[in-house]
Amino acid sequence: MNGADAIIKCLEEEGVTTVFGYPGVAICPFFNSILNSEINSVIIRTEQNAAHAASGLARVTGQVGVCAVTSGPGATNLITGIATAFADSIPLICITGQVHSELIGSDVFQEADITGAVESFVKYSYLIRNVEEIPRIFKEAFYIANSGRKGPVLIDIPIDIQTQTISKFKYPDSVHMRTYKPTIKGNVVQIKKVIKELAKAKKPIICTGGGVLLADAKSEIREFAERYSIPVVTTMMGNGILPTKHPMYFGMVGNNGHAHANRAMNEADLIIMIGARVADRAISQPDLITKNKVLVHIDVDPAEIGKNADFTIPLVGDAKHIIKELLLEELSTDFSLWISTLLQYKETMAKKRVVNPDFVDPAVFIQALSEKMEDDAVYVADVGQNQIWSCNYHIVKEGLFLTSGGMGTMGYSLPAALGAKYANKDRQVIAVCGDGSFQMSMMELATMKQYNIPVKMIVLKNNVLGMVREYQFFQYKGNYNAVEITDIPNLQKIAEAYEMNYIYLKNMNGYIEAINEFLSCKDSVLMECSVDPLDIVR
Repeated sequence: MNGADAIIKCLEEEGVTTVFGYPGVAICPFFNSILNSEINSVIIRTEQNAAHAASGLARVTGQVGVCAVTSGPGATNLITGIATAFADSIPLICITGQVHSELIGSDVFQEADITGAVESFVKYSYLIRNVEEIPRIFKEAFYIANSGRKGPVLIDIPIDIQTQTISKFKYPDSVHMRTYKPTIKGNVVQIKKVIKELAKAKKPIICTGGGVLLADAKSEIREFAERYSIPVVTTMMGNGILPTKHPMYFGMVGNNGHAHANRAMNEADLIIMIGARVADRAISQPDLITKNKVLVHIDVDPAEIGKNADFTIPLVGDAKHIIKELLLEELSTDFSLWISTLLQYKETMAKKRVVNPDFVDPAVFIQALSEKMEDDAVYVADVGQNQIWSCNYHIVKEGLFLTSGGMGTMGYSLPAALGAKYANKDRQVIAVCGDGSFQMSMMELATMKQYNIPVKMIVLKNNVLGMVREYQFFQYKGNYNAVEITDIPNLQKIAEAYEMNYIYLKNMNGYIEAINEFLSCKDSVLMECSVDPLDIVR
């Protein structure tokens, strides 16, 4: 067994079934060894999308996503995908080939210090110098990626290490890392403090983030909210924790969230923040939400507690474990008056949109699409105006809402949807993007076709970079620059080139029929919706 064989054996031990990647000489031994295993290799069209596809797989399965690329430009192209996963705490193992060990540091062909380059965007990184260390390193890497605050781990492997013979392969049964011991169970004393504050509260609210989804704590949050009748709001990454029409759900907070959700946060006397970073996009004025109220901050990463907002009660631990502990406590509550007030806010503070009838109204279209989607469907939103329309108007039932929240990476939706669909071919997966973000990853239509991955895609096309144009409108009084992307390419011809179905919707005439046709397609389908370039998300 050589080093490359040992790597494949490690992946098999971890239950990996798919590796997304792009080969090159420095990673060829790995791709050669994978042929002798049951692991599928999916060759994407550009390395960044290998990480996005692995992210999509990880988010729908709860497993660690794996991608593998070659050295130099292959590795550096991967960085944006790694940073995207890091910002949203998605567990990935990113394998990069490297030049011969003896040549490292001599600036040879396709050499890049990738471990140094990604230092800010990974939980940990390894440069393997000894073939005998492969089993230990991979065991540690998977543990680090998928425990505590989850995230990407990079493993850089010189080509000579991949070809060297390993004397004895033994995959470790457990991990022993003296300096890495994430807290899982919450402190009992702090949990009792939370219950005590909840008993005193008149206007409590639960604000959940992506950490709840990563902890697989959706059912626990629902039980907690239902048992004590506590309203729930979410950050962008927390969308889908409760179904949109759940009586305890009151929308998304943040700059582009629902006005009634933000008002609920401002007027609450107790905020239970779970698995959220309190970052600027969700909470633009942390001092405002903490003034004259109790803030309970629950997070598996102690570094996040108190980083952006002053807490009253810190509680470190895994969301699933902590909510289970909270549910063991006896508590009698009556928040009916508070809920009645929030329901009134929800009704009276709804956005009133003015739309051009010559175009598709994204709000109405996305709502209608959502109603007709399967209950457990996966909706993958890209970045830009399409993301905000999706966040505000997509109706989550029992499915998932995926997007790039922390990094805001354009081009995320198509490869992430590809990875999600590949992981579960029986599940409905829909990617929604703008024409700007679509052009950043449309090369992956070839991957979908090659591997028969039937993703449904919607392009909200307005021929501009809508979010930037909107910003220039408000901040620079309509002095636009570098936001016009014209009516190129012809999306119908793009669909034809990739032998895919194509549907065009010019305005709202016949939009229900178009949605029905779109959803009924068994193969990949590209739907173009013409959107007013003057439409704004506010």
